[in-house]
Amino acid sequence: MPHMETVIPCVLMRGGTSRGPFFLADWLPADPVERDRLLLLAMGSPHALQVDGLGGGNSLTSKVAIVSRSSRAGCDIDYLFAQVSVDRASVDTRPNCGNMLSGAAPFAIEEGLVKACDGVTPVRVHNVNTGAVIEAVVQTPGGRLTYEGDTCIDGVSGPAAPVRLNFQDAWGAVTGQLFPTGHRRETIDGLPVTLIDAAMPMVLMRAADFGLCGDEAPAVLDGNVALMDRMERIRLEAGVRMGLGDVSDSVIPKPVLLSATDTGASVRSRYFTPHTCHKAHAATGAVGVASAFFMPGTVAHWCGGPDVQEGYRTVRIEHPSGGMDIDVALDPSSGLVHAAGLIRTARKIMKGMLYVPGQYQLAGRSLQLEAA
Repeated sequence: MPHMETVIPCVLMRGGTSRGPFFLADWLPADPVERDRLLLLAMGSPHALQVDGLGGGNSLTSKVAIVSRSSRAGCDIDYLFAQVSVDRASVDTRPNCGNMLSGAAPFAIEEGLVKACDGVTPVRVHNVNTGAVIEAVVQTPGGRLTYEGDTCIDGVSGPAAPVRLNFQDAWGAVTGQLFPTGHRRETIDGLPVTLIDAAMPMVLMRAADFGLCGDEAPAVLDGNVALMDRMERIRLEAGVRMGLGDVSDSVIPKPVLLSATDTGASVRSRYFTPHTCHKAHAATGAVGVASAFFMPGTVAHWCGGPDVQEGYRTVRIEHPSGGMDIDVALDPSSGLVHAAGLIRTARKIMKGMLYVPGQYQLAGRSLQLEAA
C-alpha cells in the first residue's frame, strides 16, 4: 500500500557553538503537536545517534530554529527555538538559545524577511519562547549578507563574520523576575545557590561546594553519577521555587557550576544542558552568569565579582573550549543588570529539501511524494 512523504525546504546552519535546521514557520505545520512530531522525525529522535535524521547525537546539534516576520510591534522577526531531545520523544520550546539566535538574522535576510543595509544591518528579534527582544547586528557590506570575516569564537574552528547580540529586556523574561524567589542567594539541599532568570533561567552553584575545582573536563563531570544526581535534585527543587513547576521533562532551569580564576575580571563556568556538561557554553547562559557576576550577593559574585559601577563592564566566561567575553551594564541605583551584549558567528552549511515520513498539513505550500 502506498505511503506519503512530506518534503519541505530546510537550511542547515551553525549558530555560535550549536548547529541545527532553520525553517520558515510556513514550512512547518501550524499545529504545535504536529510540528513537534515532524521535528522529532526530522532530527531522528529518539535515538542516541539520531542516525535517521539531521541530529548529531548531542544536545548542541539537536536544535531547531523557526523564523517568521514578526507579529510584535517594533520587531523585524519572530524566532522560536526548539530543543529536540536526543534520546526521548520530547521537544522543549520554553528556553531561548543565544547561539542559534545568532543565525536567525542572517537566515531572515537570505529568506527575504529583512532587507539588508549597506555596512551592517540591525535586526530586532522577538524571541517567541521568552518574549524577550534582542538586537542582532549582522555584517552586510554593500547591502549583501556575508558569512566571511576575521572573528573567531572558542569552540568553533575557523573565523567568520561577527554577529553582535544585544540583550536589553531579557531579565525575568520566563519567570517574570530577574530573581524569581526575590533572593539573590538561598539554600537548596544544604548548598548556597542563586536562582536567576537573566536571558536563561539558571541555578548557579559553586564547584567547590561539590568538592570540585571547577576546571574539570565535561566527560569527567558527566561520568560523576553522584554529582549529576545531586544537581538534578537541586534543579527540580529550583524549578518549583522559580514558578516553573515540574521541570523533569524540561531543559530549564540550567544547572551551572562556577569557580574563581586567577586572571582579572573572569569566572570559570561549567554549564549543563541540563543532563550533560556543555563542551563550550550557551550564549544566553553566559549572559546570565556574567550578569550575576557583577551583582553583589549572588553565588557568581562570590567568585571574584567587583563592586557595582556605572556603564558597561566586561567579564570573560571561561569554559571547556576557551572563553567568551560578555559586556554587562548595571543600573547603579538598584545594582541590577539592564543590558548585556556579546559577539557570536554563524554559517550557512546547506540548503535543500528535507524528506519526512508521513503526510503533514503545513502552514504554507507543501510537496507530497507518494512512495510505493
